[in-house]
Amino acid sequence: MTFTPGNTKIGFIGLGIMGAPMARNLVKAGYDVTGFNLEQSKIDELVKEGGKGAASIAEAAAGADVVITMVPASPQVEQVVLAEGGVLENIPSGSTVIDMSSITPQTSVDVAEAAKARGVKVLDAPVSGGEAGAIEAVLSIMVGGEQETFDAAKPIFEALGKTIVLCGPHGSGQTVKAANQLIVAVNIEAVAEAVVFLQKSGVDLEAALDVLNGGLAGSTVLSRKKDSILAGNFQPGFKIDLHHKDMGIVTDAARNVGAAVPAGALVAQLVAALRQQGDGGLDHSALVRGVRRLSGESLEG
Repeated sequence: MTFTPGNTKIGFIGLGIMGAPMARNLVKAGYDVTGFNLEQSKIDELVKEGGKGAASIAEAAAGADVVITMVPASPQVEQVVLAEGGVLENIPSGSTVIDMSSITPQTSVDVAEAAKARGVKVLDAPVSGGEAGAIEAVLSIMVGGEQETFDAAKPIFEALGKTIVLCGPHGSGQTVKAANQLIVAVNIEAVAEAVVFLQKSGVDLEAALDVLNGGLAGSTVLSRKKDSILAGNFQPGFKIDLHHKDMGIVTDAARNVGAAVPAGALVAQLVAALRQQGDGGLDHSALVRGVRRLSGESLEG
């Protein structure tokens, strides 16, 4: 079975910064989407967009062909999928669970093994692109699991993103996502350091970032974050708190396989410090605030 609009019931659990626009895009694509979130207001918003609301995880999973989870970290995935009253207790045998959270590769393997025992297929499918990518349905989706399951779910992914790749067996999607978060964090830190250097040098910052972005220093990070950094607007598209979690995943995973990530380890400490300074709820582009503090600037808030 291929999960195409019109013949697929989707339970969507986790309607946060990323999950809400993703669920909305599935509704727009013609899928029958039933959402659940701890905040009722998020469920109400999905209903206004044409989706359905569930009062519990069990209700969202019951009768679903596919359940998508988009929650903060491994403990939440374990609670939502594996615990009593969770997805695996309520989803029909033969259905598919697609976890699009960013978690440890080992948790994805554990979920897949538990699901297999119940006759349920699983894909780990974390995403990159931030809130803007979720809203615009241009996410990069890195998938771990079996080819047949991936092929069946491809139409769902195509409603959410543009770059969709099966990276290997269960856990592979999460491994690639960890690498993604390493690259993004180091890139943001480099942009943040350049911004503070340019400002202290007295050049026209906007002009400087424009010309930098047109050359080899250009990046999706600079394109996406330039305007908000210039405006000092750190409304979260992806929170420092979550990137802190992800940097823990990548440094642990790298240690386990014997890979050196010295730049990643340094940026992991800078992310952790920013979080301790009270900026955990801000967008990860707020790394510029950490560089400003290190450069002797006094910041409010």
